[in-house]
Amino acid sequence: MSLNPKAIEPIPKETAKVAREAFPNGNPYMKMRDELGVFFSDKQFTQLFSSRGQPALCPWRLALVTIMQFAENLTDRQAADAVRSRIDWKYALGLKLTDPGFNYSVLSEFRGRLVEGEANHLLFEKMLQRFSERGLLKAQGQQRTDSTYVLAAIRTLTRLELATETLTHTLNVLATVVPDWLKSWVDSDWFTKYERQLDEYRLPQKKKEREIFAQTVGTDGHNLLDVIYGPTVPSFLRSIPAVETMRAIWVQQYYIEHGAVQWRDKGNLPASASMISSPHDTDARYSSKRSTTWVGYKVHLTETCDEDSPHLITNVQTTPSTDGDSSVFPKIHQQLEISKLLPKEHLADMGYGSTDLLRLSQSNYGIEMICPMRPDNSWQARTKGAFDMTRFNIDWENQKVICPEGKENIYWKNTKWYDKRKILVKFDSADCSECPSKHCCTRSRFEHRELSFSPQEEYLVLQTARLRQKTDEFKERYAKRAGIEGTISQSVFALGMRRCRYRGLEKTHLQHVLTACAINLRRSVDWLLDKPRQQTRKSRFALLAA
Repeated sequence: MSLNPKAIEPIPKETAKVAREAFPNGNPYMKMRDELGVFFSDKQFTQLFSSRGQPALCPWRLALVTIMQFAENLTDRQAADAVRSRIDWKYALGLKLTDPGFNYSVLSEFRGRLVEGEANHLLFEKMLQRFSERGLLKAQGQQRTDSTYVLAAIRTLTRLELATETLTHTLNVLATVVPDWLKSWVDSDWFTKYERQLDEYRLPQKKKEREIFAQTVGTDGHNLLDVIYGPTVPSFLRSIPAVETMRAIWVQQYYIEHGAVQWRDKGNLPASASMISSPHDTDARYSSKRSTTWVGYKVHLTETCDEDSPHLITNVQTTPSTDGDSSVFPKIHQQLEISKLLPKEHLADMGYGSTDLLRLSQSNYGIEMICPMRPDNSWQARTKGAFDMTRFNIDWENQKVICPEGKENIYWKNTKWYDKRKILVKFDSADCSECPSKHCCTRSRFEHRELSFSPQEEYLVLQTARLRQKTDEFKERYAKRAGIEGTISQSVFALGMRRCRYRGLEKTHLQHVLTACAINLRRSVDWLLDKPRQQTRKSRFALLAA
């Protein structure tokens, strides 16, 4: 499709008249069009369309329909019906009352263009610019960040289900792409074994039978890969995504020993961060947090929390479910700097806390992180009267550590632990074994105390942060972080963000960005309509104590 950028057309007079008669007290979408405009223009989407071919529908309208669709959690069909039948939508889109709308498939095509053109953030950024121009959004205020888990649009599979599903899926793809080639060599019994999807109900239940079946599936799959990667087979078969996915899963689930395919035991599997959980979504990962386990992703939302402006989402990050929370903040601050929306204070929970975050946020961006640090979980720190790290005096320049009984270390070494710089210190066994306070200091079988801590700058930042978070002033400032949970709740329960609409990390991220756009649209219009913010609801029983 080709694009011929056009100027934004005014609202047809007849549409405006009927809309105002239907909504004499106003309407959110009418308020949006009157106060905020349409956010987008066709010129912003020229890179996504060809200069030749059939003329495309106005991209600015499709973009606005997409945001309004997510604001009401509608399917593509429902959104297309709303364009045809709802007066407030026609008013917002500047359409005539007789406009027939478009086929619902256009919305899917438009989202595909956003993903393929790496323009996931285009809609989000243009909306933030408009909010900034209207004074609804400003930098150097307060912002807060939190995350939640997202379920992938796939079945949760056992390992045996994964292997059989992968082989069945690959055979179906090959039967579509090269049916004659596949039929010319495949064994006839494969048509019986892999003619349909096998779930746990149809798989063998006894352990020995399952192992034999897993071996059979592994051997069949290995034979299929051997044929595909043979010298006489067209090379394009190896570039089929389903084939490449199957090859990766077979490496993770099987190995070759003495020329035979062997099923890996649980102790010989790769880490969850690299383990493919489904052939239909190779980006989804298995993860757990406390009692919750899921296969999918995590989404991190950052929003403003100043009292004199609407609370708008300023950044969205979608990550594999196995990525740690602390790893996402450098990218958040980098993107906020590009958008010129860096906060002065940034609130986050303990899961994001690290000394690197506290130091680099302040030095690189001038941001004060209001973020509690994990406490010292050693038995000494949890036992009254015991000697934790704070009881030792450190002479950084001379590399000396003095214990509470006045003894000096005999060993100091700079080392690394999980790619983090650490200092390892040891005391003399002769001093520790005869020390009257040994029961307060160490339970080590080596009869001496060992200490492991970060280099000076990081250590001092950590200890200062741990002392600060015990103060009433810190607790009062940090309490404001809890408001982000309302945004998580709105996105999950009202707008369906808990479950993926699409498959793959990029498409899932687009869903999260569009959900954030929808939340911002609703909140900005509510602010313009002077609608008060909702407060946390309390049960009738809790209200009795008020």
